[in-house]
Amino acid sequence: MRRAVFLDRDGVINRATVRDGLPYPPANLGDLEILPGVSEALNKLHAADYLLIIITNQPDVARGTAMKGDIEQINSELSYRLPLDDIKTCYHDDSHGCLCRKPLPGALLEAAKEYDIDMANSFMIGDRWRDIEAGQRAGCKTFFVNYRYTEQQPEFPDFIVSSLLEAQKIITGEF
Repeated sequence: MRRAVFLDRDGVINRATVRDGLPYPPANLGDLEILPGVSEALNKLHAADYLLIIITNQPDVARGTAMKGDIEQINSELSYRLPLDDIKTCYHDDSHGCLCRKPLPGALLEAAKEYDIDMANSFMIGDRWRDIEAGQRAGCKTFFVNYRYTEQQPEFPDFIVSSLLEAQKIITGEF
């Protein structure tokens, strides 16, 4: 079985725009900014033989405030620039009851089956309570990147960090 690091996209890999204390994804490819240290962290995790899989909710498509093509362009650019193994995107809103929408663990469990992943030796890194809960439900250890958003906070993440790079150093034993 393989090990994986599951990653939220907006706020972990790329900069989220914060308005009124809440994070929002880049509107289009022109707004995409990969966060400092992300490339270094992912290269080190990849070298340590972790699969790197983004798990992202993009409900603005269902809400009609974002275009699916823009989301796919951003995902393609991230795949081109970073050593990612896969990106799993949920385009649904909460009202759809989709199993792949975090905090439900469907997307993580789908990836586990597809890639033969040992969830107990894998990690979920996210900046919102939904990410942490999805990781916990899937049986992963969790890292909460705490930006102090003015929303519900996660319950009992395994680690609280300030960046993906800090999480990587803990995972690979550099701390």
